[in-house]
Amino acid sequence: MKTTKTILIELDACSEAVKWAGRKTHKGAWKTCKRGDWLLWIAGKLDIDRKLLVLAACACARAALKYVRAGEDRPRIAIETAEAWTRGEATIDQVRSAANAAANAAAYATYAASYAAHAAHAAYAAYAAYAARAAAHAAYDAAVYAVYAAYDAAHAAYAAACKDMADIVRKIIPFSVIKKAIAAYEGEED
Repeated sequence: MKTTKTILIELDACSEAVKWAGRKTHKGAWKTCKRGDWLLWIAGKLDIDRKLLVLAACACARAALKYVRAGEDRPRIAIETAEAWTRGEATIDQVRSAANAAANAAAYATYAASYAAHAAHAAYAAYAAYAARAAAHAAYDAAVYAVYAAYDAAHAAYAAACKDMADIVRKIIPFSVIKKAIAAYEGEED
């Protein structure tokens, strides 16, 4: 059985994640990681069901909706359309259209709208982790611009948003799913 660190290296994870993994077990790493974007990244690299990945990314993006100005519904609609896609209730073209509308809203309104659009794009993009990272960044950016807080306070807000995203991802993608994906990955690598 490969170590978590070895798998991260093989999958070309960032050096910060590889260093963090250290000697952690697969389960220990999944349970203690405070970066939702990392969890989504590894889940995507391990090729778990894309619909489950999109649901987790959408849940993360929903956390950024509180930063979208009142009356701007396109980011929420993009997320809802991506969620509908996971249930077979929307086409990929509808997801793209909603995502583009949310991205257009962002061009004129807030960064959070753009990040919500990325969650919808995650339905057809290979890297749904970007949506979670973007949602965490949206929370961070909104905190910075809203209160013009000191660096330490902004960093704390970003760290808290990342942890919140990690908790959201773990609720939707339990370790049992990751464990099976790791076993499949190790089987393919032999």
